[in-house]
Amino acid sequence: MSYAYKLNEDVRHQPQGPQGRAATDPAMVYTVVQCMPIEADGRLRYRIKSKSGNVERVVTEDQLSYFQ
Repeated sequence: MSYAYKLNEDVRHQPQGPQGRAATDPAMVYTVVQCMPIEADGRLRYRIKSKSGNVERVVTEDQLSYFQ
């Protein structure tokens, strides 16, 4: 599997609500700071950092989209 997003690339993160439900919060812009190792479930994960604050999180690739 190959990663869709590269280091230092700006992406949009769509937060999820409880138990994977769609959240009502708007998507925020983050920067990819690390491509995480593939885990047992086979999903690709990234460490991302907020452009507007000092917030970092680990997310799966399906929660991200390209930022124009």
